[in-house]
Amino acid sequence: MTIRPFRLSVLTLSLFIPAALSAVVLFLVLYSGQAIFFNGLHFITDINWNLGDLYDDPVTVKGVLVPSGANYGIFVFIIGTLASSAIAILIAVPLSVGAAIFLAEAVPPKIRPVLSLLVELIAVVPSVVFGLWGIAVLVPFIGHYLSPTGNGYGLLAASIVLALMITPIIASTLLDSLMQVPKENRESAFALGATHFEVVSKAMMPMVRTTLVGGIVLALGRALGETMAVLMVSGGGINILPTSLFSPISTIASFVVSQLDSAQADPTNMSVRALSEVALVLFLITLAVNAAAKLIASGALNVRNRN
Repeated sequence: MTIRPFRLSVLTLSLFIPAALSAVVLFLVLYSGQAIFFNGLHFITDINWNLGDLYDDPVTVKGVLVPSGANYGIFVFIIGTLASSAIAILIAVPLSVGAAIFLAEAVPPKIRPVLSLLVELIAVVPSVVFGLWGIAVLVPFIGHYLSPTGNGYGLLAASIVLALMITPIIASTLLDSLMQVPKENRESAFALGATHFEVVSKAMMPMVRTTLVGGIVLALGRALGETMAVLMVSGGGINILPTSLFSPISTIASFVVSQLDSAQADPTNMSVRALSEVALVLFLITLAVNAAAKLIASGALNVRNRN
């Protein structure tokens, strides 16, 4: 008799998260419905975002009341989001793998917990702290030594800040998996004459490949949705496609935050609904990335099992 209530309570708790997620998605779809109808497909292909004249009389377009001259296009912000996240992953993955292998294989066991704790603590540093560091240290360095224009704000600064924020996520996840690799596997590889590098690369890393992919997905999700730190160092570029690492950008998340105050001045509320549609696009991008990573991880796992 005691098992049935327990199962019911556990089932209820397990359904709470997908129910909450579904509620959020449903809200975004319903709230941005008019914006979706008004914008159409050009919403994700147009590079021009213009709130219109918020002080003029609204006009009716496609049966929807909108500010005069309003146009909502987010292609620039999609590019900024994907570019900064991709560069951050390219920087963070080698650093994370190297740090995890160093902690697992080179650090003495007595001090390994201390160093691994320091890595994990970096992951809980507030994003605004990374942003302040970026403004005070990184942006002046890029502007003085790297950027041809002398302006350090832009894609490179945002990518480096994101890389520093997501490196601990991948490193700590990979370290836990490396520590779980059976000692027999390592000892067998050493007994066959493998070098330490070969033991790590051929005997250990294939066993934690799926975990590594999972850690990268978690980190990528953090990078795609990061707001404040990116807003502080990205330069806030609007309606301009980035042409170099030093171009100012805006990501989807940072753009929503920067435009929310202006959008709330819209008497038709269409600007806020359009920002809700922006948030819905970010959710779909994150969902697509996670689904692709899941397929990659499953494929890697199937290949390893066949081998």
